[in-house]
Amino acid sequence: MSKYTANKNIITVAVAGNPNSGKSTLINAVAGTMLYVGNWPGVTVEKKEAEFEFQGRKIRLVDLPGTYSLSPYTQEEIIARDYLVHKQPDVILAVVDSTNLERNLYLAIQLMELDIPVVVALNVYDELEKKGYRINIRAMENMLGDKLIPTVATQKKGTDKLFKAIIEVADNPAAYRPKQLTYDEDIEDAVKYVEQYIKEKHPLLAEKYPLRWLALKLMEGDRQVMQETRLENEGFLAEGAVNHLRKAHGDDIEAIMADARYAQVTGLAREVLKKPDILKIELTEKIDRVVLNRFLGIPLFLMAMWLVFKLTFDVSMPFVDWADAVITGPFTRWVEVILGFVRVPGWVVSLATDGIIAGVGFVLIFVPVIFAMMFFITFLEGSGYMARAAFVMDRAMHSMGLHGKSFIPMLLGFGCNVPAIYATRTLENPRDKALTALLIPLMSCGARLPVYVLFVGALFPTHSGTVLWSLYMMGILLAVLIGIVFKHTLFRGEAPMFIMELPPYRLPSMRSLTIHTWEKVKHFIVKAGTYILAVSVLVWFLLNMPWGVKHKRDSLLGQAGQMVAPVLAPLGFGNWEAASALITGIIAKEIIIGTMAEIYIEEKKDKEMRTTPTFTEDLKKIGISFAAAVEDSVTNVFSTLKIASISTDNQAESRGLISVIQDTYTPLSAYAFMSFVLLYMPCMVVAIAMKHEFGTWKWFWIAFAYEIILAWTVAFVIYQGGSLLGLGG
Repeated sequence: MSKYTANKNIITVAVAGNPNSGKSTLINAVAGTMLYVGNWPGVTVEKKEAEFEFQGRKIRLVDLPGTYSLSPYTQEEIIARDYLVHKQPDVILAVVDSTNLERNLYLAIQLMELDIPVVVALNVYDELEKKGYRINIRAMENMLGDKLIPTVATQKKGTDKLFKAIIEVADNPAAYRPKQLTYDEDIEDAVKYVEQYIKEKHPLLAEKYPLRWLALKLMEGDRQVMQETRLENEGFLAEGAVNHLRKAHGDDIEAIMADARYAQVTGLAREVLKKPDILKIELTEKIDRVVLNRFLGIPLFLMAMWLVFKLTFDVSMPFVDWADAVITGPFTRWVEVILGFVRVPGWVVSLATDGIIAGVGFVLIFVPVIFAMMFFITFLEGSGYMARAAFVMDRAMHSMGLHGKSFIPMLLGFGCNVPAIYATRTLENPRDKALTALLIPLMSCGARLPVYVLFVGALFPTHSGTVLWSLYMMGILLAVLIGIVFKHTLFRGEAPMFIMELPPYRLPSMRSLTIHTWEKVKHFIVKAGTYILAVSVLVWFLLNMPWGVKHKRDSLLGQAGQMVAPVLAPLGFGNWEAASALITGIIAKEIIIGTMAEIYIEEKKDKEMRTTPTFTEDLKKIGISFAAAVEDSVTNVFSTLKIASISTDNQAESRGLISVIQDTYTPLSAYAFMSFVLLYMPCMVVAIAMKHEFGTWKWFWIAFAYEIILAWTVAFVIYQGGSLLGLGG
């Protein structure tokens, strides 16, 4: 039984809801940046919590994974249910998409079975009203025994009223216990029979679990509950009223209960939901007739992704130029002056400037690109289009023995391959999980983006968006081809059917976009400030060992690069500098740029011999150049005469690394190099994620082997084929 304590210092609220119900948007609306991320005990799925004060009361929100039910079929459902049953929060906040009332209420009814007070947020209520629908809220409250509050999370409408209701319910739990909805006579007789048996034979279980919920789960044959309670072999579920229920309705009691719950939901919706006399064709349906067209769907998806990359460069590159000029100019000079003032040894100055700033600094320069990319992808996710992309790609996924649902973790891989690997747990079939995990590293993550930006900016300034788009499309195409190979070798079998919800199109709020984008970019920045910093220091030592080495090619890292370089020579970048950068890139792809910056630091310094400006002049120039970057960014977006602009002429002297890239690579060898970086192996964090998720290194080593071979082969074909066609200049 639930144990309630009124007037607690902190009110714990579990937030539950279907995917796409607006649950995350609602939490962000009230908590925003106060959200902090941890892990659920025993698993690697992230949990998000927030504590804040409302009308003098402390409220802790616990964001449960989005689920459609509390049946333990997926990791998300298990986590959500375990928390609700064993932690027993003070209040459950059920977020319901009011435009899809019946589907969302199915979860709400199961939440009520837990005998914990429930407050229902009827979210996206503005869209319901625009469609001409009406909900009789008072009647619905009487039927459910819960408080129902209409909300519009994107506009923060109804949130104050919602949390007033939560406090009222938490302070008076006995008055707001949810009504126990009754089913037909045979089901109710069986429930009473099991409840009585538990109270008589296992009274401790009756205290540990909500009694009615426990009875229903035992009747349904819930495997997890059976294991926890150890009641599998007691035989009472084949006797009495439960046996009569099976004889009258069939052996599958779980299906019987699902039908009974849906019947309750349907009846409730008919009572409280008033629809307009003439139903309009929804805007979502009109758009889907084009977007989901079997002939137009994939071309439109490719165009959408191209537009994302175009806008990414248009918006971000002026800020990349600005950050580059600040970090390699004034910031580096300030550090040198400060270290010189405190009289540190020369090697410490070199470590700080040639190692840390050149390594980490050159990675952080590309934060504007990462932010822009994540912003536009988050916009597509929030708008509902990414779900359509998975649907459109279903046919291509079937060709490699998967279904469209597997495309969702692969899309997440565009941000970072690590959470994408963990997202495979949403796939029910172990075969699908393993195959999807093997293909995810072919999705070009944000860590590779700085490498692309450097080379594209140096050698493809007038076609940057298109070149970047081609690399991402290459990853998707190769994933399809490799998937087909694996389907006929490692993973023989038919692809499962694909059933996926397509949410309505919505315009995400700027607040929600900003918060979600920051969460993704923060991962990149934290990584740059932690182990990329450590690796940059390690690279500096490897470039200066044996101690006092005069030429970097004779250092430990240079010697390793010289050993690998001959293998890369047929690919167009058989120099020790490129080989050394690729070696360090095994740890993380961003480090490739930092390593190149450290290797080429001498060339850069030779071109920076000029009059040193004063501190005031530096600050003035930083402010003026930032204003110019803002102006250039806006101009780029609205310009119809060019693709993204990447300035490499005026700043070539200050951007020494770009100058060296231009002198060392041709467009053909640069494209082969970028293709190799895209394909050559997952980073070490992805390796750890694969081991964590599957409990074995097997799948990582398979991914490592096939990607090394694939990367070399593709780069070879690009460079040698391009050379034969006369494209090597």
